[in-house]
Amino acid sequence: MNVLDKVLTLRPTSVVARLGSASRLPVLNPRELAKSLEGTPMALPCLPVPLRSMLPGLLAAGRGEDAVLGLVCPHPLADRGSAERFVAAVQEVAEADGHARPLFLQAGPVRVPGTAPASLGPLQEGLFRLVETGFSLVSLDVTRLPARAAVEAVLRLSETVMERELALEVSLPAASEGAEMDEARSLLEGLGRQGLGVRFLRVSEAALGDEAQDVQFLRGLVDLAGQHGAGVAVGEAARRSVRVLPTYVAAGVKKVECSAPFERLALASYPEPVREQLEEKARKAGVGAGQVLGMLGGQLAPLGAADEGRLEALTFAEASEVIEALGASGTGWKSMLALADRRED
Repeated sequence: MNVLDKVLTLRPTSVVARLGSASRLPVLNPRELAKSLEGTPMALPCLPVPLRSMLPGLLAAGRGEDAVLGLVCPHPLADRGSAERFVAAVQEVAEADGHARPLFLQAGPVRVPGTAPASLGPLQEGLFRLVETGFSLVSLDVTRLPARAAVEAVLRLSETVMERELALEVSLPAASEGAEMDEARSLLEGLGRQGLGVRFLRVSEAALGDEAQDVQFLRGLVDLAGQHGAGVAVGEAARRSVRVLPTYVAAGVKKVECSAPFERLALASYPEPVREQLEEKARKAGVGAGQVLGMLGGQLAPLGAADEGRLEALTFAEASEVIEALGASGTGWKSMLALADRRED
């Protein structure tokens, strides 16, 4: 067996079932990828796909930088077929381009509005579909819940994810200013008492303060999460500039979801009236315009060939810069060698 063959045996069973046994696309569990890169000063790059036409540029950047790459479906439960279309598009584009560097697929963050059965029932069904669809990481957004309620909700929603031994990411729970660390500790301890391990504890860049405060808070959060076997993830990053990304790596962050630059590129591909409509829908829904575009893109007039080509090139350049800023260049083959060696043990 060569290195790729060994790595392919480590794919989650749900991924193999979705992609088919003949597929040679290494969609892996980010938990395994993070372990394979322990000691490397980097954070796993996780990039959104607002438009399908951005996929070739994103994947080409992963190959060009020889990098582990995560792709985000931020709206996996928008309708019954959205998650399936996302995974099918990734597989089609990646296999057409012969992509052979490790990928992981993230669903969410999935917003958890409360703990009532009426709220959790549909989410439980939806999360089961996400696992069956082939996602290797599920992200739950419990920012509207205090720690105790967040623990209850996560325990009830994560059963399918844990059964398949996939990676789980949970956001910081709701907290008053200055109490974020205490609520994070309550969340991790509450889940730990029930035997549930979280792979990533997610904090949104918007919730962070200035750069000095960011580093101090993140280092404290990294230490706390590490005591519970988790890493810290920063979401919605690079709203102002990708220059902030190395700061997160230096603080010990293990995964960065970098949405803003790619949402801007996607929106800029459409005429101003369309952009204004999308931004207005986003404001009313309380979500990013990129998420709205991801949900409604199929209803919009398709981009012309020239616009698609330009978007692919710009996406490639932006993704390459993000990967480099996160220290992820060269992690693709390195992680595969480490995983193949472990497969032999």
